[in-house]
Order: sequence, then C-alpha cells, then structure tokens
Amino acid sequence: MTLNLKQKNSDLIKTEAKRLGFLSCGISKADFLEEEAPRLEKWLNKNMHGEMGYMENHFDKRLDPRKLVEGSKSVISLLLNYYPEETQREDAYKISKYAYGQDYHHIIKNKLRQLQEFITEEIGEVNGRAFVDSAPVLDKAWAAKSGLGWIGKNSNLLTQQVGSFYFIAELIVDIELEYDHAVTDHCGTCTACLDACPTQAIVEPYVVDGSKCISYFTIELKNELPNEMKGSFDDWMFGCDVCQDVCPWNRFSKSHNEPLFNPHPELLSMSKKDWEEITLEVFQKVFKKSAVKRTKFSGLTRNIEFLK
Repeated sequence: MTLNLKQKNSDLIKTEAKRLGFLSCGISKADFLEEEAPRLEKWLNKNMHGEMGYMENHFDKRLDPRKLVEGSKSVISLLLNYYPEETQREDAYKISKYAYGQDYHHIIKNKLRQLQEFITEEIGEVNGRAFVDSAPVLDKAWAAKSGLGWIGKNSNLLTQQVGSFYFIAELIVDIELEYDHAVTDHCGTCTACLDACPTQAIVEPYVVDGSKCISYFTIELKNELPNEMKGSFDDWMFGCDVCQDVCPWNRFSKSHNEPLFNPHPELLSMSKKDWEEITLEVFQKVFKKSAVKRTKFSGLTRNIEFLK
C-alpha cells in the first residue's frame, strides 16, 4: 500500500473515530511487544496478579497481536472519556467513576462495531477484531505505542491534555496503516500517586502490585476480605480512584458527553447510612446496567460491611 494511501486511510479512521465520540485515536504496527515481555513475566512471577489467574493465560497472545488475530498488521487504539460532571456526595462510600453509568463494555463495543463497518465501507474488505478490556490485550501498552499518552508511575495511561479518566479499546486489523510514535514521559519527579495510595499498592514507580490494590480487593477477590486490610480502604466500596484523583494531569479532565455514562440520580444522593441499608431492589435499580453488577449485591454488601 502506498504511503499516501496509508495516510489517507489512517486519516479517515481517525476522523470517524472522533465523530463516534472517541477522545482520540492512534495507530501502531501489530508486532511483538518487546519491552513489555520481561516486565509482564517479572510481575507474574512475583504474584502481583493475586487470584486473577486469567492474567497467566495466553502469555504469548498478550505480547503479540498477530497470534491473537490472524494476519493482523495494525493496532488501532482508542480512548473514550468517562470523567463525570458530578461526583458522589462527600459522606458516602465510594465507587470508581468509571462505574457510575452503564457498563462501558457494551457502549464501546457498539462504537467499535460502527467504526469497523465504516472501515469496510470506505476502505474495503478489512478483517479484524474489536477488544474492550475483555481479552489478552495489553491496552495501555498499545495506546502508549500509538502516541496516545505515556504510562505513568501509577501504571495508568496519562495524557497532558486530558489526564487519565478514559477507557482504552482496540481494533486489530489486517491492513497496513500510517503509524504514530510514542510520546515522552511527563511524570518527572512527581510521586503524588505513590504517596497517596491507601494500601501502598504502587510498590515502586511504574509498578503496581495488583494483589494490594483496593480495586482488586473490592471487585476481583471473591473470598473474605483480609482482616489486616481493615481501615485502609479509604471508604472505597467498588474500585478506587485515588491514584488518578491526586495526579496533577487530571486537573485537565473535562466531563464526558456520553449520556449512557451518566449515573442513576440516586447514586449521587446516597449517604453512608443509605448504603449500609441498601436493599437488593435498590441495588438492581441504581446499578441496572452498571459494571458494579460484577461484584453482585452480596459482594457490594460484603465490602460495605468491611468499611463500617
């Protein structure tokens, strides 16, 4: 494919991504992630994935999209903003902002499907697969490789323009496109995220021990919560945003414009007492299509009990 055609197709894809509401779009060559391989291996060997056994599966596919999608040549990375206009009241048990509205998997999958259809209509028969946090794909690594930001000391993707409150998704396709370049790291000497983490899960700059993270305890861990962690969850009952909330780059976060990410009104008005008395009926109403359903009513009430 000629350079001009690759550039033209890349521009078409990025323009359509913008039209569909994505914050930004970057493209990189589908190749082996050389730098990430030893990092991932070391992280797994140190058991920093805790009981998330699935992290050990498909090691090769995680590092090489060509093993995941046959014939793939390009990884199209996309960001979708979820920063809310309003947050929960001060005297409430907290849930991560990404879970305020409807489950992002369905919303983003739908947008990716539209983007795929557009590519087929405009460029021709292009084969590929869409991924939203649901397969062995190192989302942040691909987004960084595609120039959408850098991976910060809290291991989140950061951008100077909009911080880090966004979802990352990919389309892995079998055509060559014009590739973007990684941007430089702008964390500098800042250690705000390391200093603020309630459970010291950020064990060193750029390394998060997943098995110590509040998100892991409140979402992934299915057994009883460990007693030694009592009093260190900082009122988080589902996920945790501390390392993002304190990041200086997030002062540039702007609220999203996706109505489906807006929370149920009751979510923002509930106090600690309301959460402690939550019924299954209220849970089903407030979190009707939310990612909070992952932890189920029993999981959420277990977490609230632990915080009391």
